[in-house]
Amino acid sequence: MYIEFKNAVKKYGDTSENMVYAINHADFGVNKGELCVVLGPSGSGKSTMLNMLGGLDRLDEGSLIVDGKQIMNLSDDELGEYRRRDVGFVFQFFNLIPDLTVEENIQVVSDISESPMDINEVLAALGIAALKDRFPKELSGGQQQRVAIARSIIKNPKILLCDELTGALDSKASKEVISFVDKINREFGTTIIIITHNEAIKDVADRIVRIKDGKIASDVLNSNRRKAEDIEL
Repeated sequence: MYIEFKNAVKKYGDTSENMVYAINHADFGVNKGELCVVLGPSGSGKSTMLNMLGGLDRLDEGSLIVDGKQIMNLSDDELGEYRRRDVGFVFQFFNLIPDLTVEENIQVVSDISESPMDINEVLAALGIAALKDRFPKELSGGQQQRVAIARSIIKNPKILLCDELTGALDSKASKEVISFVDKINREFGTTIIIITHNEAIKDVADRIVRIKDGKIASDVLNSNRRKAEDIEL
């Protein structure tokens, strides 16, 4: 497995009476190049798991191995380097810099990356080349999310983490965004993990993981992966 959680625990509270397990002895893994959709209701532990994978927080028990590296054993500086070099984030809210153009928003990340992708290739792949001189306020929600995706993949990350990336979009824009994420996975072979409560998105995945109360309820391979344009959102 390229990514592997082993007996992973993240808990909050200092006594047995108020202890809450955000991740409760979870075991699951993702192969390199897979598109994995993680499903679960609010409070199930999806975002906590994504934060661990992104190096934003640490497990209390167990291990998280990425590409043979024990992430929880990294120092704070090493964890920062892991986030900078290996991980791309796409959030529900776009977090674009309002005073920068589309191209400049993407270039900011490209300039601090070790081996960035060609910006024109990324713009073309995501269908936003014609928008490169526009500012975020001049874009629709779906277009802004595509810029956020472009900004995340420009540094050529090994892993792309998507947190409810369609939550702020209507069905048409949601379908467009999922199509572009699907395209990134198929064309660039990027390992992608999408956390969502939207059941329809699971059909584009290689692997479908369900979380309930911090535990892995199921972890199955999808033998009938569909293209994003063929699903209903």
